[in-house]
Amino acid sequence: MSLRKKIANSKRVQSFVTTLIERHVRKCFRSSTWDRTGFEPMEDSLQAGEPVIVVLWHQRLMMSPYLFPTDLGRIFTLTSDARAGRLAGQFQTRFDMETIPMSSHKRHVAMSREILGKIREGYSIGIAADGPRGPARICSTVPLVWARASGKRVFVVTFSADRVRELSTWDKMWMPRKRAKGVLMCREWTTPVPRKTTPEEFEALRTSLQGALSDLSNEADTRAGRQPQN
Repeated sequence: MSLRKKIANSKRVQSFVTTLIERHVRKCFRSSTWDRTGFEPMEDSLQAGEPVIVVLWHQRLMMSPYLFPTDLGRIFTLTSDARAGRLAGQFQTRFDMETIPMSSHKRHVAMSREILGKIREGYSIGIAADGPRGPARICSTVPLVWARASGKRVFVVTFSADRVRELSTWDKMWMPRKRAKGVLMCREWTTPVPRKTTPEEFEALRTSLQGALSDLSNEADTRAGRQPQN
């Protein structure tokens, strides 16, 4: 293993980087003005003791700690066990979230039991619809799989702001900037996900969820004074 990879895989280095990102995001949130809208149905569900499924684009992950009310319920996120995924998981744990890395070495049955077990314990689940490697803004079937297995309500969430830094990543991830004017938005995706579907029906559900998330993100961009991305 090269020295660069050893440094990148160092837990101390990852912790240091996570701390820098965490402090930056907190400062940006505090110094900015945010319009928060559409979260009441999710909050009502959590207050009633019902966990939910939260779905967002990978590009908007940096503000994910402010897109779920951890004071009303517990949540875990699905992350990659690769270096970037581990970093994302560490970042989210700084905001009272938990994470389950999707390891390619763990058997699918064992992983499913672990996730469903957490949901039965009352945990909500957070999923980047196009993560961890994309293509950007193309929804995977992962949110649908867990919606079908758990029967929980699905909410799409996003953020946008007039000032962000676009990173050189596959999804052009947004890093918030200080003193911005932004929006945090949530909307329930109310299309039922039956236990049994044909491949064509499942694809239609995937397209529907993708459209709901894209529409919400585009609306948030417009409200923040940005040009919608598609």
